[in-house]
Amino acid sequence: MGKPNQHRLSIKELWQGWKTDEVFGKVIRNTGYLFSSNTITMVISSAQGVIAALILGPSAYGVLGIIATLATSINSFCSFRMSELVVKFSGQDLALGQKERAAAVIKVATIVESITSMIAFLLLVLLAPLAAHYLLHDTTTIPWIVLYGVYILFCLFPETSTAILQLGNHFRTQALINLIQSLITAGGILAAYLLGGGVYEILLAYLAGKLFNGMSLMAMAVYYAPGLLGQGWWKASLKLIPDKWSLARFAVSTNLSGTINLFIRDSEVMWVGLFTNTTMAGYYKFAWNVISLVFKPVASMVSTSFPQINKSIAQREWAPLKRLLRRTSQLVFVWAAAAAVGLALVGPWVLSWLKDGAYQPSFWAMLIMLAGMAVPNIFYWNRPLLLAFGRPNYPLIVMIIVGGIRIGLMIWLVPQFGYLAQAALYSLYFIVSTMLILREALSHMHQVQLEEIPA
Repeated sequence: MGKPNQHRLSIKELWQGWKTDEVFGKVIRNTGYLFSSNTITMVISSAQGVIAALILGPSAYGVLGIIATLATSINSFCSFRMSELVVKFSGQDLALGQKERAAAVIKVATIVESITSMIAFLLLVLLAPLAAHYLLHDTTTIPWIVLYGVYILFCLFPETSTAILQLGNHFRTQALINLIQSLITAGGILAAYLLGGGVYEILLAYLAGKLFNGMSLMAMAVYYAPGLLGQGWWKASLKLIPDKWSLARFAVSTNLSGTINLFIRDSEVMWVGLFTNTTMAGYYKFAWNVISLVFKPVASMVSTSFPQINKSIAQREWAPLKRLLRRTSQLVFVWAAAAAVGLALVGPWVLSWLKDGAYQPSFWAMLIMLAGMAVPNIFYWNRPLLLAFGRPNYPLIVMIIVGGIRIGLMIWLVPQFGYLAQAALYSLYFIVSTMLILREALSHMHQVQLEEIPA
């Protein structure tokens, strides 16, 4: 009887620890704003995904996924991931009371991101004919590709805007924007369903949501920036930035990291379309969307905890930082385990009636992806931890090596075994790369702590 009592006591102590930890509580409260929105958003997204699937069928659904992924991928290719740069450098400056220097960093980020957004749209226009031919196998889709990419041109600096909202703890605003975007997209898809629309009409619905999200983030960032940085913050001199090369190196490194992710992890539907056909791309997109929804709340935790991780390292508060990492990982593990059980129990039943079972082939891809994506989500802080220490290159090297091996295996296996091979390689990439980065991040943190102990 002693062992069960010990087990109950450990659970009780874990719960009490969560309740009394101030840093963990702050992250969870901020996550809660995004999570409450994302809970509703997940329901809406699930509904709009089902309706889109019912309207289109696997092949057309694959076309929709490839067009959306293409625009996002080109935008990521040109992006310097300014949200991470601003949170790291401006976040440290704000923690030290250096508002003008933080404003100078944000000013640079806004200018650079606006320029790269315009370049990304021009690149999309140039590549649209090739994408239509090799990925979609239908050149009549060229105008659709260009039309959907318009959101890149109108949403010039959404990443910098997101960082400003995060640094100012305006997570409720971000949550509300996410919610309204989902409602706009869902409303457009529902209208397409009722009016008998197809890929073009649903593409317009997604475009409307994207435009609202990006433009609203920019508007809110401009509104809240004076309170965070002071009036006239945009007049801050760039000379206030003490080490511009560190800023540039970080930006280039994160851009390379994003580019590698683009080829290795964020262009899955396009790879399937290239190696197989749009029907298999539709199966894969459906599975990927479901698993992405499962881990949507974790994405909220990443955005809310990264500023706190960065702040804790800047102030050398090691004990609260370790508790934060441990407890958030425990929370995500419980979530992932519950999702796995739920998917195994109800997945086959739901897929059997969706469009007369047209998407049943997606089930095994879902299970494979769930296993692989659970690991990087449980240890979601592995890369942000190294970024906060100013070490963006190690994750980059890991992604290059592991990702390069994965691409070689994709070229060999996916044309033979289809989308299930793609899903398996996707999961293996996440598991291996996360474990390598996690080991280095923890080792580096331990080393920094040892160096601070007096001889």
